[in-house]
Amino acid sequence: MKRLLSQIVAAIFGLWLSSLFVPGIVIRAYPSSNFFGFALNAQWEIILVLGIVLGLLNYFLKPLLKALALPLEIITLGLFTIVINMGLIWILDKMFDELYVPLFLPLLYTTLILWALNIVAGFFLNKNK
Repeated sequence: MKRLLSQIVAAIFGLWLSSLFVPGIVIRAYPSSNFFGFALNAQWEIILVLGIVLGLLNYFLKPLLKALALPLEIITLGLFTIVINMGLIWILDKMFDELYVPLFLPLLYTTLILWALNIVAGFFLNKNK
């Protein structure tokens, strides 16, 4: 449960920081924005929903993708994880119109920000082990 919470917290803050500092990342609320019938009127609401969905994708889908890409992970000494993370953010971009991520460098920078925040959030939330 702590791992899921750390994934969600890191995704929320990572998307927020990426929208502030990475040129090209755009998160905006449309007048017709909703999530399962709940109206999303502010940018922080959009970032919250995007972070929760990205955290869930990281928690459930990422281990499956890493298992499927195990030979590439071994060959690249784990650097293929960056490509998997970029793919998850790209999937999030395609799922929601409110998020726009240009293809390569902004996607890479967002992935690196999320990776660093995921390490920090995991360290603080799993500190008592």
